[in-house]
Amino acid sequence: MKKNLFILILLSPFLLFSQNNTGEIHGNFESNLQSYRDDPTIGATAAEEVILHNAYLNILYTKGNFTGGLRFESYLNALMDYDPKYKGNGIPYRFATYYSDGLEVTVGNYYEQFGSGIIFRTYEDKGLGVDNAMDGVRLKYSPISGLYLKSFIGQSRTYFEYSEGIVRGVDAEFNVNEALKIEGKTSYILGGSFVSRFQKDNNPKFNLPENVGSMATRLNIMHGGFSYYGEYAHKINDPIGSFSFDENNYATGRAIVNNLTYSQKGLGVTFESHFVDHMEFRSERAKEKEFIINYIPTLSKQHTYTLLALYPCATQPEGEFGFNTNIFYKIPKNTLLGGKYGTNLNLNFARTNSIEGGTSYLDDSSSHTSRPLKSIFIKNETLYFSDFNLEINKKINKKVKLNLVVAKQKYNKDILEGKTIGEYGIVSSTIAIADISYKIKKGHTIRLELQEMISIDDATAENHADGDWHMILAEYTISPNWFFAIQDMYNYGNYNEEKQLHYVNTSVGFLKGANRFAIGYGKKRAGIFCVGGVCKEVPSSNGFSLNISSSF
Repeated sequence: MKKNLFILILLSPFLLFSQNNTGEIHGNFESNLQSYRDDPTIGATAAEEVILHNAYLNILYTKGNFTGGLRFESYLNALMDYDPKYKGNGIPYRFATYYSDGLEVTVGNYYEQFGSGIIFRTYEDKGLGVDNAMDGVRLKYSPISGLYLKSFIGQSRTYFEYSEGIVRGVDAEFNVNEALKIEGKTSYILGGSFVSRFQKDNNPKFNLPENVGSMATRLNIMHGGFSYYGEYAHKINDPIGSFSFDENNYATGRAIVNNLTYSQKGLGVTFESHFVDHMEFRSERAKEKEFIINYIPTLSKQHTYTLLALYPCATQPEGEFGFNTNIFYKIPKNTLLGGKYGTNLNLNFARTNSIEGGTSYLDDSSSHTSRPLKSIFIKNETLYFSDFNLEINKKINKKVKLNLVVAKQKYNKDILEGKTIGEYGIVSSTIAIADISYKIKKGHTIRLELQEMISIDDATAENHADGDWHMILAEYTISPNWFFAIQDMYNYGNYNEEKQLHYVNTSVGFLKGANRFAIGYGKKRAGIFCVGGVCKEVPSSNGFSLNISSSF
């Protein structure tokens, strides 16, 4: 009764304003339902409830300089690829924001990011089950043109609760050209951040620091088609991840990020790199990923094709060095290789290593406070991940489009999945993809994907990875309302003949206006699912799925 009364109090201002037509209400709804049945061949188990369900409703009200909103969430019970701690119904996200004379005030929940997110980023990704929204107060203020200030204090979300730690932060960004009214081809933006966590020391054995701080400085320079972004971060006095419990020598964390881009008509080049050492920052002394309040993206291409993403790179915040290079080039129209419509090329190379000889800092029982900034070219470093791929996108004629991809990947399964060192070793894969779209007539398109993966690994006979895969996908779209798809992943090269299985999935979708309905049935393999270097383990499953989404 008290919960329903609280919800009614929260909703009453929105309902009142909407009835008086003095503001605007917008929002969206999403429902994901999945059935689970036993399938011993793929290791899938049935859910006790048979059907599991996640649902979300966002409501946003705006009027002038005021914005308010809330999100209702329901997990009855959570889908199997979610943490079971997501359970029940509630309104874990609600906020109110107003703006007045350059000052923006937010109370309640909010998402925020300082710089590239190395020392602070809170965000939501329902696909990963990540939601570390802050609950507290946030201020933004611009006292003069070109100067932007932020500050906040709060606790981060963990399921329907909040972490024990209190997080405080300030950020300043100074746009030199805007503040000094400098006109020209070169622009400069300077920035700096400080974030700290307070958590009471309740450990009877060790004298743990109650305040842990991190700081970062950044620089962004833009000149014509060139752009450079660099950021350096430093974290002090954090016992998390440290094997030295000397109260005067807790581990120091560092990170350096560099991004360089160049673009002109028909050509684009990007180069990004980072060095990170003991830079996982949490809102509470805990091992669980839901307490992480910073973000270090993986330095690899975010693939959308299934087999290219079968072995995704997971960021290792306790120690890695990596880089990612992209070259985009469009062969001009009406040339020998460009043809009538031109041809788009994307060449990508990414590589991530350990930052010292050996597998990781865990081999060293010291606090690693003086690890050198080694480069990728030093011998005896451990490879975590590499990806070399070429993508060719070409419009053949008015009816046919073609996308071809070839890639070579190396994946350290032991490190990236937390296995015993030497259990699997490096998985080396060669992948080829052909994606063909054919427009039958107006509004009717058929698309065919053919994917092939040949892979080997360093494991002993009893510990091999999955081996070779083949995948075929056929999709038929009747725009703007219907789509039909069938997909078959066949693990024909598995070293275990009993696991040489087909994973078939079918789906049908209907779209009308702002509403989307999709129903599917099939098998899903167990594995690792990653977005931007943040990963979760997904169990195998066999059953029906229903997705409904709507916006208003």
